[in-house]
Amino acid sequence: MNKEFILQGGTPITSELATELRKLVFGTAAIPMRAEWLQTAFVFGAPPKEELAYGLRCPRNATRGLLSVVQGFIVKYLLFSRKSTRNNCTDPLLATADMQRDALFHALIEILRTISDKGKVTMVLPSEDEVFVDHSASYFHDTVTEKLYTFTLSPNDELEHFMKRNFKYFTEEETPGTLLFLYSAVLTRSMGKVRTDLDSTKGSPLTMSNHEEGSLMIVTLLLTGRATPYIHNGVINVGDENSYAVPQYGVLKRCMIGLLLWDIESASAAVNQSRQPGSRLKTPNYPIWITSCTGHYGVIFNRNPDLLRNYHAESRFDVNYYSCSGHQILMTIDNRTYNEQALVMLERQPITPESTSLSGKPGKDEPVSPVGGAAAGVVGVAGTSGGGGASGASAGNDVVAKEESTLNTPLQRLIHTKWEEATISFHVQPSMLSYLFSTTQ
Repeated sequence: MNKEFILQGGTPITSELATELRKLVFGTAAIPMRAEWLQTAFVFGAPPKEELAYGLRCPRNATRGLLSVVQGFIVKYLLFSRKSTRNNCTDPLLATADMQRDALFHALIEILRTISDKGKVTMVLPSEDEVFVDHSASYFHDTVTEKLYTFTLSPNDELEHFMKRNFKYFTEEETPGTLLFLYSAVLTRSMGKVRTDLDSTKGSPLTMSNHEEGSLMIVTLLLTGRATPYIHNGVINVGDENSYAVPQYGVLKRCMIGLLLWDIESASAAVNQSRQPGSRLKTPNYPIWITSCTGHYGVIFNRNPDLLRNYHAESRFDVNYYSCSGHQILMTIDNRTYNEQALVMLERQPITPESTSLSGKPGKDEPVSPVGGAAAGVVGVAGTSGGGGASGASAGNDVVAKEESTLNTPLQRLIHTKWEEATISFHVQPSMLSYLFSTTQ
């Protein structure tokens, strides 16, 4: 027996628990899980104090959804929760080594506390050499699950002390840090409740997804404390005259960090609306959103904690998009045209060709800047109602239409699920927008 783990209150995993845990998370214990879960830890992609030092990084695989949620809580800690001194004027995103470690530590703890809902937290750690479950036809060894110790902890000082003492198990490269954290999250919620969250009538495992970067249910478990596939507000009863209504439990309270979603299958307005998160995810407590865009996970955030509480702040603001591929995109979101149009409509003023049209196009006497703006690398993209362009020659309109079609990227459509009429300026070359949502990065 591992004396250190025994002294910390650890209990060796049983054959029944290991089998049921594998079945719940991966669908079966009889075949190996995907290799990335055994090789992906929580690792920062850039050295301390350098650009993107705040960002986790991993190859494109099924752990990215989980990593993106943890990344969102890392950003929350660095921007809004960290205690900084008056003499410390360093950009919090240019994180030092201590800031990286503290941010990841607090992110993992905050997620587990959300899931525990003031109850006990269950953690797992692997022994080096001990194996507690025999290899058999019903249980295929994966080199981790059969070696686990489980620990039951209070969610406050005891959890913090435990994480500080065993932090290396989650952060050393090519170790199963993400798998250990996922198992801990599931056991903290309890396997019975996770089955109920997943809608047990469908029998789907937690990691089931049509996308390579991971399951939406993992994201909702870490964000809301419940592994629900439904992201609407509250409870909806679904049924017809031939059957009893069945409740579908969505998001029951406003979340600290939000969720934005857009995929190709939801391109039509009706389907898109039915798959959209409710306001408790779209308007979170902090201006940070986990994003799922055509199956690619990322994080969008703004540095102003009052962004979603201040109408004027939301008129025009900057956001960062970060992907665990190690890339960042800076954007400016401008809602002023939409706000001005709303005022015009309320005042019922006539719309003339010389004034701003409902589609946001400038009048014929207004100067029109070429796509890209005054600064190099800035790509302007208009809202869903239409793009900017000079009314006049048909050839000019064709050019503008072609440019708008080229720049109508998945990321633009994702942002318009939250700010429908916004004009978006991407401070990046157009090729990066295509690369980020390709299948190769």
